[in-house]
Amino acid sequence: MESRSITAEVAAGARVADPRESVPELGDISAALFKATGNRSIPRTTIGLLQLRAGQIVGNTYLTVLHTDLLRKTGESEERITAVASWQDAPYFTEPERAALALTEAVFQPSGHGERVPDELFAQVSELYDTKALATLMIAIGQVGFFVPLALIAKPAPGRTFGDEWA
Repeated sequence: MESRSITAEVAAGARVADPRESVPELGDISAALFKATGNRSIPRTTIGLLQLRAGQIVGNTYLTVLHTDLLRKTGESEERITAVASWQDAPYFTEPERAALALTEAVFQPSGHGERVPDELFAQVSELYDTKALATLMIAIGQVGFFVPLALIAKPAPGRTFGDEWA
């Protein structure tokens, strides 16, 4: 496999045609996930923060720019948005947000110590989130996880919404 120079420009368009043309049900899946995470058991900001962190972890500019932009549109401060990558030592996050970020990292980062979501982390998260909120948190992490392959393989242009890329 040939590697690309770190100074080479990156193409600004998607590599594949709009996947909704081949699989129109994708819109329904996306809408259902958004509806499920929008049940108000977890603040939309918390969901945005964990989805930004997931985009950073998987190293995808499209997801990182998308979730950064969405957080800005909700009025999130630049300090909080910028500090998501180093949330562990940042003073800007609540205990429930920290738990959501820790759980996101556990899911998306390989663990050298056994299972990705250890019982201790699950217990900490469970103390902060009731049953519905915990289920919503899992769905929100799964929602961004669902779109990771689309973002990595299709490579939509950063700064555009998923639908705008192929409009």
